[in-house]
Amino acid sequence: MKISLLRSSLIFVVLILSFSDSWATASYVPRSEDFIRCIQSNSNNVTSISKLIFTPVNAFFLPIWQVAVQNLRFLKPSTHKPSIIVTPVEETLIQTTLYCAKKHGYEIRIRSGGHDGEGLSYTADVPFVMIDLTNMRSIKVDVAKRTAWVQGGATLGELYYTITQKSDTLFFPAGLCPGVGVGGHMGGGGYGNHMRKYGTAADNVLNVRFMDVNGNVLNKKSMGKDLFWAIRGGGASSFGIVLAWKLRLVPVPKKVTVFVVTKTLEQGATKIFNKYQYVAPAIDRNLHIRTLMFGRYIGNTTKKTVVLTFQGVYQGTRDTLVSLLDQKFPELGVTQDICEEMTTLQSTILFWGVPRSTTVDIVTNRSAIPKVNSISKVDYVRTPIPISGLRKIWRKILENDGSELLGSNPFGGRMAEYSETAIPYPHRAGVLYQLFKNVNFNGQTSDTTPISLRRTAWLRSLEKLLTPYVSKNPREAYSNYVDLDLGVGNATYEEASVWGERYWKRSNFRKLIRIKARVDPKNFLRHPQSIPVF
Repeated sequence: MKISLLRSSLIFVVLILSFSDSWATASYVPRSEDFIRCIQSNSNNVTSISKLIFTPVNAFFLPIWQVAVQNLRFLKPSTHKPSIIVTPVEETLIQTTLYCAKKHGYEIRIRSGGHDGEGLSYTADVPFVMIDLTNMRSIKVDVAKRTAWVQGGATLGELYYTITQKSDTLFFPAGLCPGVGVGGHMGGGGYGNHMRKYGTAADNVLNVRFMDVNGNVLNKKSMGKDLFWAIRGGGASSFGIVLAWKLRLVPVPKKVTVFVVTKTLEQGATKIFNKYQYVAPAIDRNLHIRTLMFGRYIGNTTKKTVVLTFQGVYQGTRDTLVSLLDQKFPELGVTQDICEEMTTLQSTILFWGVPRSTTVDIVTNRSAIPKVNSISKVDYVRTPIPISGLRKIWRKILENDGSELLGSNPFGGRMAEYSETAIPYPHRAGVLYQLFKNVNFNGQTSDTTPISLRRTAWLRSLEKLLTPYVSKNPREAYSNYVDLDLGVGNATYEEASVWGERYWKRSNFRKLIRIKARVDPKNFLRHPQSIPVF
């Protein structure tokens, strides 16, 4: 990463000497003008800095805040917005922001992509400064070494596109949505179509450029093995700011094979999905088959059914794929004529949900990426759900108004070979598939209309129905799909464990707490479900 143009020895000394001071008292009300003066007095180029800092009186403040708010339910006047937005182009401004936020009593939120479902990176009920990394998004790919350095403000789409411009046989194993910010994705784990072969995104992090709460810039060696362990799956924003990740790129064929098969209950979807639970996690790790489930009216009638769409991507030819499925999963009915060979990036775009005709450069166009308007939750299934349980789930889907979407992503393969403690992300051996549940608020003016509240209540009732069929002790959840229904209390371990052990399990959660206490003992970097300090 390039060295800051604003850095000076005087600023560096001031920051190092001052970062341990100036904690706000509970009665103190911070003022944005004090913060800005602090930034200016610690900067060499006041004119340049003034173009990177925005308060609500600035005409650009709201557009800058809104552009990366990916969940539309937060785009409303009542949402608590930052007191100040800082959009650094260099690391020194981040250091100065940390120092001045401490000095003048502001909390910090860090936004790379802004894709988090509960808006924790761009909203809070306390005065806060949002560090928006959108201007720090450089990507440097080294094809010979199969690595890439990616700044925290880049998105997955920008990363994928840059890799494919350099090589047609390398990729990075991460998520499907191109708008997800790189800074936070690896921080929580990061799953996608390649996890059965290459593990999570966090498993493929080689190094990092990281700023701790005191403004020190660290890498893998200087931060030590514990902190490097923590930030790959344990929620990096609890410990500091990811300036850049160094990633291991993985080999992929020039063409992969994709298929889409849709089945309704009347077409035997129940028995097919029942077998899917056994086959998909155990089949050749070159094959990933995810399933989308939702209710739909039959033709122009008032009768509903449940539709299951099986989407498969195979790192090989269609001939080999069809032969494999004929042997292992003939019930799915995959034939050569429904298979299509395409590049890995094209398959990612297809699974993302855009037409086949869309050009691949759409993944770099942030304004073209659709926003969502929904609530999501995640479970992990370790024992196949019996047909009787599946039928209960289908009945529950039929009760809803069509705003639901359930999805399964199979594990097994490489995922089963990692220890639960290899990184904080613990959902490994024994997991058959991850179960995603979502309701949208499309057609509603907010998430608090009677219809929206009914949809939310339905999702919570589905959670209750699933209890006997998903993981237990703890019932596992995924920290990248923040679920505030799990609780936000962290005054004691007993309170925090209600959500912390579901995300990370007990051993990992306790280790994360110990590391947090060492690197941020005053708990400056925090949000409602950040790693606590006791």
